[in-house]
Amino acid sequence: MSTFRSPPKGGVTDAMARTAAATTAAQAKTKVKDEDPFQEGDSIVYAAHGVGRVDRIGIDEIAGTKLEVIQISFPGNQMTLRIPLAKARKAGLRKIVSREIVDKAMAIIKGKPHVSKGMWARRAVAYQEKINSGDLVQIAEVLRDLRRNVDSLDGSFSERKLFEAAQERFVAEVAVLEKKEPSDVLQSLTAVMKAA
Repeated sequence: MSTFRSPPKGGVTDAMARTAAATTAAQAKTKVKDEDPFQEGDSIVYAAHGVGRVDRIGIDEIAGTKLEVIQISFPGNQMTLRIPLAKARKAGLRKIVSREIVDKAMAIIKGKPHVSKGMWARRAVAYQEKINSGDLVQIAEVLRDLRRNVDSLDGSFSERKLFEAAQERFVAEVAVLEKKEPSDVLQSLTAVMKAA
């Protein structure tokens, strides 16, 4: 009868980290050429955290394996993040949107809000997913659908929080694109929403 012995504490974690690092390194060697590579100093958008800046791209040793990583700082929430460069796009990292996408998003914001009669909890989850997607067009949909209740007494606290989160993401990216102060972008966005 064989006896099962559990591996030493931390052994599985170290082995898993080495395997993951080796797999990422192997993928990096066989990666397809990025048509629009990230550069140090670029303003970028990370889906889960919003607008940040590329501080450094370089080689770091992780679990005994050398990986090319991209280091991003997010001044808004005082956070720094390092992602393997080979997985940056899959992780939701992208460059600032073009003027055409901002125009499309503004047209959506000016549109008629989509009123859903479903449960608020489900709608709130859907709105949060749109905000966390990092997609400016989806964020514009949240702004369009929630703007009606923000200035009135009809809106709940959670509606206001979702609206403010979407507004913050939208304003931050447009401000970087247009090289304006966020307060100026917010002022013009508010005027557009009130006129709609």
